[in-house]
Parts: sequence; structure tokens; C-alpha cells
Amino acid sequence: MDTEHDVVALILQDHRTMEDLFRRMRSVEEDRAAALREFAGLLIAHADAEETEVYPALRRFRNIDDDEVEHGEEEHDEGNEALLDLLETGLEAGDVGSAAWDEKLENLVEAVNHHLDEEERTILNGARENVPAERRAELGVAFREERARQLAADCGRIENVRERVKNRR
Repeated sequence: MDTEHDVVALILQDHRTMEDLFRRMRSVEEDRAAALREFAGLLIAHADAEETEVYPALRRFRNIDDDEVEHGEEEHDEGNEALLDLLETGLEAGDVGSAAWDEKLENLVEAVNHHLDEEERTILNGARENVPAERRAELGVAFREERARQLAADCGRIENVRERVKNRR
């Protein structure tokens, strides 16, 4: 399998990048605000690409639980809400590194890590077992293109995240 285009490999690559960005946001030796901005863009672009390009296609395959896919979308919403809280504290209020920052960062870490774990065990394993390699490669191209489009549009801006959270409630 060509892992450069395999949608499962691309999603997992993003998951590992998110975990690295969490470490950077926790470290006093890093530019935490810059790590948050990078994380915000990646989280929004990644979730949008999954929801528009990957999840709808996976619903068509037998043995991939539609309830898990729907649950994944709900968890994206929870992650976006936690992201908005941290963006408001860190970037709007300028409290990067404060006790409030640390608390809201841990809420974000908990919400996103919970989703990553569940998605990897359920949806992605289901895709590995049930989706042919050629289709995973096609989905990978679509995922990568949508993700890049979102990132180019600066999708992680606080105004954009706020609008997404408001529209999904």
C-alpha cells in the first residue's frame, strides 16, 4: 500500500502531529501561542476533510459502524468547543501559560485524545479491514486536497472556530 496516499496513514500522521503540538503548548520553552495557532488550523482542516471527504465514503462500506462515524463527528464538535475556549484564553485574553490556559489546554487535550483513540480503534481499523487499498488511496488524495484548501483559507482563525461552534450547537 502506498502510505503516501493512504487515507488511514495520512489521518494517523495528523494525529501524531497534534500530539506533538500538545507537547509544545505545554512547554515553557516553546512559543505556545504559535503552537496553538498551528494546532487550531490543523484540527479544523483535519476534521473538515474527514467529514466532507472520508466519513461519507466510509458509511458506504459494510462492517464500518455508522454510529462510530457519527460519534466521530460529535467528538469533532467537542474538540472545537474546547479549542475555542483555549483560543479565547490564549490569544484573545493573552493568558498563555496562566492557570486558566493550563486548565483549558488539558480540557482540549482530553477531548482530542479521546477522539483520536476511539477513531484509531474503530473507524480507522474498520477502514483498514474493509476498504480496498485503491479506494483508501483515492480518499487520501481527496482528504489531502480538502485539508490543504482549509489550511490555505486560514481555517483556524478564532472567528472561524467561533462560527463553527455556534453553527453546530
